[in-house]
Amino acid sequence: MSLYHETAEILSTSPSTVGGNLKTRIFGKKDLKSPQQQVYALALETCKWSPVLKEVIDNSELLRHERKLSPLLALLLVHDFLLSKRGIALPAAHGLRASIERHKARLNAEFTRVRLRRKAGSVEALREQITTEFLGDAAGYPRWVRVNTLKTTIEDQLATTFADFTRVLTVGEVTASPGKFLHVDNHIPNLLAISPSFGITKTEAYTSGAIILQDKASCFPAYLLDPRSEDGDVIDSCSAPGNKTTHLAAIVHSRIPENERNTQIVYAFEKDTKRSRTLEKMVKLAGAKDITRMSFGQDFLKVDPSSELFRNVGCLLLDPSCSGSGIVGRDDMPAIHLPEIPGATKKLSTASGRKRKREDSEAVKEASQPVLVDDDGKETLVSSEEELKARLEALSSFQLTLLLHALKFPAAKKITYSTCSIHAEENEQVVLKALQSGVAKERGWRILPRDQQVRGLREWPVRGSIEASDGNAEVAEACIRSYKDDGRGVMGFFVAAFIRDVPSEFEDGDGPYLRDDDGCIIRDPITGMPTLKPEYKSSFSNDVSSRIQPTQYPDPALIDEEDDDTDSDDVSNITTNDSDQSNAGDEWNGFGD
Repeated sequence: MSLYHETAEILSTSPSTVGGNLKTRIFGKKDLKSPQQQVYALALETCKWSPVLKEVIDNSELLRHERKLSPLLALLLVHDFLLSKRGIALPAAHGLRASIERHKARLNAEFTRVRLRRKAGSVEALREQITTEFLGDAAGYPRWVRVNTLKTTIEDQLATTFADFTRVLTVGEVTASPGKFLHVDNHIPNLLAISPSFGITKTEAYTSGAIILQDKASCFPAYLLDPRSEDGDVIDSCSAPGNKTTHLAAIVHSRIPENERNTQIVYAFEKDTKRSRTLEKMVKLAGAKDITRMSFGQDFLKVDPSSELFRNVGCLLLDPSCSGSGIVGRDDMPAIHLPEIPGATKKLSTASGRKRKREDSEAVKEASQPVLVDDDGKETLVSSEEELKARLEALSSFQLTLLLHALKFPAAKKITYSTCSIHAEENEQVVLKALQSGVAKERGWRILPRDQQVRGLREWPVRGSIEASDGNAEVAEACIRSYKDDGRGVMGFFVAAFIRDVPSEFEDGDGPYLRDDDGCIIRDPITGMPTLKPEYKSSFSNDVSSRIQPTQYPDPALIDEEDDDTDSDDVSNITTNDSDQSNAGDEWNGFGD
C-alpha cells in the first residue's frame, strides 16, 4: 500500500515547497518505505499516461462510485491495472485493488475507446504516440546506443537487436517520422542513433550490457583520448555512473594483441560512495571488471600523482562536475493530468481567490528564474546574472584544480578535459588557464591540435569559440563543441585534449621484449608469448601481477543499497512490478553520462 500512497504524496507536493525535478525529489527522499526506483518508475509512467488515464477515469465515472479514492491515487492504480502485466501491486483482497477491479469492464472499455479516438491500431501504437507526446522537444533527438565491444560487435547487433530497423543516412531521418529507424554514426565507432520511442531497455542486449545508452557527445572524451597499449594505464577521475569508464575499457580491450593478455588498467575514481555503487553495477554489467580497478569513495584530488601505484599512468580522462547547461530533457517536473472530482465546485471565494492569485504569481515569478541543474542532479535557483557568474566561477575553479592535478602525473602523456556545459567559463577559459599554468609549462603540456586528433573528431565540424579562447584561433580549432538544438541530435558538450612528449623508459626504444633483426618481437614457439629481455623478466612479471588485482570492495553493510543519484540509464530497466512494469525506463530523462 505504501508504494501508491508514497508516490501520490511526491506527485502532489508543491514545487515551491520541495524543489527539484522528479528524480531529485524521489532519490533525495530518505524515508521512503518503497524502493526508490520503483516509486520513480511508477511516477514517471503515470505522468506520461495521465492524459489517457484521465479520460478513462472521467468517462467511467470511477471517482463518483469510489469516493474514497483521490484523483492521484486513482491515476496510479488505474495505470497499473491497465498497463502493468502483473496488474496492481497489492493483494487480491486489498481494498484499494478491489476499488479498481470491481469496475474493470468499464475501465477496459473506456481505454479501448480512447485508443480508437486517437486512431491507434494497437496498445503498442498508442504507447508510441503517447511517448512522442511526452518527450515533447526531446522527441527531436535520437537515442544514442553504444555497442559494447567487450561483449559483442556492431555487426552482431545489426543482425539481431536491430534486424527489423530501417537504415537511414542521416540523424535527422531517425526522428523525422514514426517507426524503427537506425543510423550508424560517422564519427564515433560502434555508435548507433535509433528512434527515441523504441523500447530499447526491454531488449536482451540492453539488460545483458551488450549495448549501452550513451549520448554521442559523451563518447567524445574516451575516443579522443585514444589510449593505446604503449600509453600505459588509464585514469577516469570522476567515473560514476560509468559510461565513459566502460568506453575506455572497451577501447583498451580492443587494442590487446591477439594471443596476449592485457597489461593495462583503467583506474576509476568516484568520491561519492553511493554513486560508486552505480559505477560498480555498470562496470560489472559491461564486462569491464577485469580491466577496471575501482576506488570506492576515493577523491581523485587526494591521490598522490607520484605514488608507485600510478607510475605507469599515461592517459587521464577528466569529466568533472559542471553546470549541466548542455543537458537535454531535464525539466523540473513532468506534467500530470488529474481526473475531475464529481460535484467539486470550481468557484473560489474572494479570499481564497486572492490567495490562489498570490500563489500563482509567486509560482510564475519562480518559474521565470533560471534553474542551474548540474550534471550530478543538484539544482540551484539563479536569481540574477551575478549569482550565475558566482556559481560558474566556483565550478570553473574546481575544474581547473582537477586539471592541474592531472598534469602532475609523471608518466602522463595524454589528457582529455570535458564538460556538458555550454559556458565558456567552464570550457575554453579553463583550457587557457591550464595551458598558462606553471605545471603545464614546466612539464611541456600543449593542446592537441585538430590535425593530430583521431579521424572522427578531426572531422567533427563544430569547434571552440575564438572569442572564448581570447582570440587564439589554434586553441579554438583544437577544442571540440556540440550544441543542443543544432540539428545534429546531441546535447551541449565540450572537450579538449592535452599532450606532451614523455621519454621512453627503455633507452634502446625496443621496449622490454627481445626483437629479431627485422624488429619483430621474438615469441616463445610453444606458448606464443613475447620473450622478455633478461633484465626485465622478474620486475615486469611482478609488476603486472601486483597491479592487476581483484577490486577490493568495502563491506556492503557500509554502503546504502540505493543510489541517491541514480543515472537515468540505470533506472531505465527498473520497474514498479519487478521487470514487468510498462515501459518505465523508455521515457526521456535527460541524457546519461
